[in-house]
Amino acid sequence: MTQKVLVVGLDSAPPRLLFDVYRREMPTLTRLIDRGAHGRLQSTNPPITVPAWTSMMSSKDPGQLGFYGFRNRKDHSYDGYAFANSALVRERRLWDLLGEAGKRSIVLGVPQTYPPRPLNGEMVTCFLTPSTKAQYTYPETLKAEVERVADGYVLDVDDFRTPHKKELLERVYAKTRKHWAVAKHMMASREWDYFMLVEMGLDRIHHGFWSYMDPEHRKYERGNEFEQAIRDYYRYLDGELASLLALAPQDALVLVVSDHGSKRMEGGICFNEWLIREGYLTLKDPPRTPTPIGKVAIDWSRTKAWGDGGYYGRCFMNVKGREPEGIVDPKDYERVRNELIAGIEAIVDDRGRSIGSKAYRPEDIYRSVNGVAPDLIVYFGDLDWRSVGAVGMDSIYTFENDTGPDEANHDWYGIFVMSSPNGSVPLQGNLGDVSIYDVAPTLLTYFGLPVPADMIGRSLVRN
Repeated sequence: MTQKVLVVGLDSAPPRLLFDVYRREMPTLTRLIDRGAHGRLQSTNPPITVPAWTSMMSSKDPGQLGFYGFRNRKDHSYDGYAFANSALVRERRLWDLLGEAGKRSIVLGVPQTYPPRPLNGEMVTCFLTPSTKAQYTYPETLKAEVERVADGYVLDVDDFRTPHKKELLERVYAKTRKHWAVAKHMMASREWDYFMLVEMGLDRIHHGFWSYMDPEHRKYERGNEFEQAIRDYYRYLDGELASLLALAPQDALVLVVSDHGSKRMEGGICFNEWLIREGYLTLKDPPRTPTPIGKVAIDWSRTKAWGDGGYYGRCFMNVKGREPEGIVDPKDYERVRNELIAGIEAIVDDRGRSIGSKAYRPEDIYRSVNGVAPDLIVYFGDLDWRSVGAVGMDSIYTFENDTGPDEANHDWYGIFVMSSPNGSVPLQGNLGDVSIYDVAPTLLTYFGLPVPADMIGRSLVRN
């Protein structure tokens, strides 16, 4: 037994599409499922690429990690934000722990790996890297090899929120081909104990093309030009997976996982428009056209709360003694926060129907709350609707995304598949629901290594 582990990350892969709708289109994945174990992988709260992949690799929740999305408040000023790159990650991830035990890792495209840090192995960083002009490999000398193998490396699918779908599809495939060319090259030319790659193309094609394939999406038109675009891409990925597995040891343990799922997006709730309507947010000069909240003047002397847009909403309160011009007295903090929760959860859709929105206090969902957390974490319609931060929208509803066309939102469950090309797997069958926090403890146990006591997941296999 070689005791090698290959992890293939498919960002945003949803169980329904992988396990049901497209399963017959993906013979490689189907063989892995049939020979091993599979289940839904419950994501983080929020189910967002950052922090989900780091949570998976560290077995720590977002509150413990201290970041709650791509952009996070770094202090209680009104404009102090930090981008969640690897510099914010203070917990050891799986490859760090494996390196301490003498295991060698190859890490390709895993979110929150830029800027690259030293490891016992080699790394190509992620889509958060500003450009290929940056140093995106460890060691530095690997960069030239990656550029040569990929014929010019591409970090992400540029401009994936665009109305120009034909060109977008070409960019998705071009980026994916380059990533898998590098992965296959590294697989064939390196010694490794742990090999991990994350493919972001799936996430990008979901956001770009979901309405073209989903009959239940309000924008769907039967027989449209791109109706099979997502299905064809899944089939293409299955072929790339087959090529990679052909190069891997046949008794390697293989995991195919996603950080979260995907679902159709009904529309957007204009969070700050709602806060204005309800008297929590006051602008000095309300714009007449859609404008990002960060580009308008807010009357802080009359503002109790404001919101951020994204796949989920973040609500921040303007607290006296905490924010520079705070007006919410600390003794009234919980009362105002409870009012906000009640109001958010009562929001109806454009037809007057309840959508089941939820607003969570961070301290109720995390083991600890580090960094500068939102005062409320908000899900409109259980992620059927995204949060739109722009103002000047003339309504609290929109069916046009303020950051460009977007067809899908994230969902709570991704996928988990554990298998092996030759079928020697410690688990079999349908596992039901698995936690994203269980991945790192499971792999440490498989390697015969101790699971740190502060990991919050559990191993799915016995030592």
